[in-house]
Amino acid sequence: MTSPVTFARYLAWRCALTSPAVELDLAHSGLEERDLDALAPALQRAHSAMQELEAGAIANPDEGRMVGHYWLRDSQRAPNAELRVAIEATRQRVEEFATAVRGGAIRSPDGQTFRKVVVCGIGGSALGPMLVADALADPSALALTVLDNTDPAGIDRALLRVGSLSDALVLVISKSGGTPETRNAMVEVEQACAAQGLSFAPRAVAITGEGSALWQRAGAEGWLAVLPMWDWVGGRTSVFSAVGLLPAALCGVSIGELLSGAAAMDACTRTPEPRANPAALLAAFWHKEGGGRGARDMVVLPYRDQLLLFSRYLQQLVMESLGKELDRHGAVVHQGLAVYGNKGSTDQHAYVQQLREGLHNFFAVFVRVLHDRAPGDELREVEPGTTSGDYLDGFWQGTRQALHECGRSSATIHLAQLDAASLGALIALFERAVGLYAELIDVNAYHQPGVEAGKKAAAAVLAQQHALWAALGTTPQSVAELARSVGGDPLTTWSVLRHLAATRAEVRVEGDPWRDPGAVTFRRVDRP
Repeated sequence: MTSPVTFARYLAWRCALTSPAVELDLAHSGLEERDLDALAPALQRAHSAMQELEAGAIANPDEGRMVGHYWLRDSQRAPNAELRVAIEATRQRVEEFATAVRGGAIRSPDGQTFRKVVVCGIGGSALGPMLVADALADPSALALTVLDNTDPAGIDRALLRVGSLSDALVLVISKSGGTPETRNAMVEVEQACAAQGLSFAPRAVAITGEGSALWQRAGAEGWLAVLPMWDWVGGRTSVFSAVGLLPAALCGVSIGELLSGAAAMDACTRTPEPRANPAALLAAFWHKEGGGRGARDMVVLPYRDQLLLFSRYLQQLVMESLGKELDRHGAVVHQGLAVYGNKGSTDQHAYVQQLREGLHNFFAVFVRVLHDRAPGDELREVEPGTTSGDYLDGFWQGTRQALHECGRSSATIHLAQLDAASLGALIALFERAVGLYAELIDVNAYHQPGVEAGKKAAAAVLAQQHALWAALGTTPQSVAELARSVGGDPLTTWSVLRHLAATRAEVRVEGDPWRDPGAVTFRRVDRP
């Protein structure tokens, strides 16, 4: 049985930001002074690297690209006046546009006040807006719907929930303007508008790279607005750019407070002293638990329904940043840190059983919010002297203690309340921890060659589909015959044909593909 954690240890292993009130509590982490001593040289190098990054150093040598998402919440730190002006001007445009939409000065083509906002985006262009809106949206503001996949059934369900698009503002978010999932969602919304007898362009906004195909289309068609996505802001760190700020402002979130909270955390985590730097301490905790190899997963357990999406947000931020085959010197390292989670106390009725008694392949990060309801709300008891929030807090303490008793480490992030400033600080804390941890393990946190590899492979499959469509005739052909005719491999050919037969009335399969795939043939017929 592990020894109980003392109050003295809590006092020794806490690091707090006072405004907004955010505290990292490592009392149950297992970190010891000797761990920080062993990491001290590496943490100092990481601190220096972060300083250089914020000063405008090239982060991706193969692309010649800086990484400047930290400048978004403090434009004065940008390395030149041109960037400072661009950041400030874009923020002002976002605020003015959102105010005009919410106030009715900007309306739909038929004069309606916009009541809904539909976002077409993927990855960080979707997860950031979703997280902020789910946590903080004002019910009286625009209601957010996000199309973040190229799943036809999912798009149909989402648009069915939206209903009439006559009072919907559409945000299309894509840096290149050619991201297939985002482009497909945009086309689907455009077709849905046409089916309802509505014009698309006068209700559309583009957030994209300057000069991209989307930028040009929006200008040519007279979209409501075009806002920039800069090449020095990655998708997974774009929530403080127009990508996240415009949806947030439309949903009634104070983007000023969101940015100020992030800026406050940035300032706190610039100190070179690890004991006073919550991001450095969090990175050290990750490093110890995973042996610097990501050997244990991070389980994120926020005890607040509004933070349900936080673990999904961190999955992209952490795993896309740290999951790398090569280190900076080209050596094969296969680094990473897996993230999963849901929320407390729900998880106590699910996988906490395994966390306590099963494989010790994880560490936990709890997020605790002290205010149960909005400050000033009436206290409501579910039994004499006890509220629902008392139960929730008790369950957090009980789960943390139960894990500790079995030697499972955890960190807790305490928030005084969940508001725009504290959410901004929370996001910034993990951004900074990821940057520091990447330096500790010597990988580039700001590129993602594996994502690009998947896109290229998908493009090759679609090219083979077009070739197969042309090769299909009225005479039945086997998978092997069709594969030879297009110069493709039989397995990919089979997968493509199986999907075509299920979704295209012109493609007929003969035989039973579920019983004997090798014996079936395919042919084209006239559409019924």
